[in-house]
Amino acid sequence: MLKRVTVPSLFAPPAYSHASVVEAGTRLALLAGSVPLNSDGELVGPGDPVRQAEQVIANLGEQLRAVGSDFEHVAYTDVYVVSADPAVLSKVWDVVEASRLSVGPHASTLLGVTCLGYPGQLVEITATAAVPSASIGTGADADADAGTDSV
Repeated sequence: MLKRVTVPSLFAPPAYSHASVVEAGTRLALLAGSVPLNSDGELVGPGDPVRQAEQVIANLGEQLRAVGSDFEHVAYTDVYVVSADPAVLSKVWDVVEASRLSVGPHASTLLGVTCLGYPGQLVEITATAAVPSASIGTGADADADAGTDSV
């Protein structure tokens, strides 16, 4: 269903793959950016990109479970960090690498940006994930098939 590719003729990437291939007929989940807000809508870890990255990863896990997927089935992410300092980006990437996202490892892009959508927000991750066939017809997927929104 999901094949990760590291191209031998390119520099070997640390904790990510050059590409992810999803087989035809596999369901994909295109997830909105996961942000560092708690369930009450409050910013977690003001001024702390590492703490925000941890919250973003936790929220991403919730998004994945809601669609019947998990970290192991993530094909691609964009990791946005409000910083021009490679050391800050590296600290956030360490959080991504420590999560189960790097098990694949998935294909990813790490970006330093000027700002994100919420005041004080320093980290956001978007993701594309395969939805395992075993989860099709159950949970959120069954509701989606019926045309309802359970999330």
